[in-house]
Amino acid sequence: MANQGQGRGPRFLIKLSGESLGGRAGVGIDPDAFAFIGQELTLAMAGGSELAVVVGGGNFFRGNRSTEWDIDRVAADQVGMLATVMNGILLRDWLSRNQNAATALFSAIPVNSVVTTYRATEARAKLAQGCLVILAGGTGNPYFTTDTTACLRALELNCAGVIKATRVDGVFDADPEQQADAVRYQHLDFDTAISRRIGVMDTAAFALCRDNQLPVRVLDITVPGNLARAVEGKVVGTLIS
Repeated sequence: MANQGQGRGPRFLIKLSGESLGGRAGVGIDPDAFAFIGQELTLAMAGGSELAVVVGGGNFFRGNRSTEWDIDRVAADQVGMLATVMNGILLRDWLSRNQNAATALFSAIPVNSVVTTYRATEARAKLAQGCLVILAGGTGNPYFTTDTTACLRALELNCAGVIKATRVDGVFDADPEQQADAVRYQHLDFDTAISRRIGVMDTAAFALCRDNQLPVRVLDITVPGNLARAVEGKVVGTLIS
């Protein structure tokens, strides 16, 4: 697998949660959160790296709430996938208007009057042209998380790795919000992450990366410059490989 852009820097897939766009509450739309994330993405691209972003929709709706809402899981996942399209549109527009960034938005769910339907060949071409590519709509199918989507798209787009942007500085041996003495791992292998049921990604996503030797870095997106440091190859958060 060619893990480099065409004559540019390395190519990475960023998994961005919907909650990160909802501010501290992680719900709805927070203009300051969009501004911060947009600036971090622009900074990360400044060194020449090619970036694709799989955006979640948890700030609007999560498919795993189907039982709570007493609705069909397939319908719930479809609502969740459409929520990612809304986030994608907002992120694209913010980047275009405020950072003058070249962007391309694709959706796995056809919304022809609003978003271009995802095709790997077209997305790769946009990346090679220097566009920040935003990927919405999940896989287009129910029962697949956006984490699994991120790993799948990273493989399709020939990325050097996946960067999971969270609100925690990597993977710890305990919940750092509940245990002040929790220790952060600098590195984990996929088998350990799967056997210990590390909750930062689902098992299907981990297995896909393991089987295709695709590394995953987990970092805290709320720390200014963290994303740029990660794409530059500096040690940030936890590396799972």
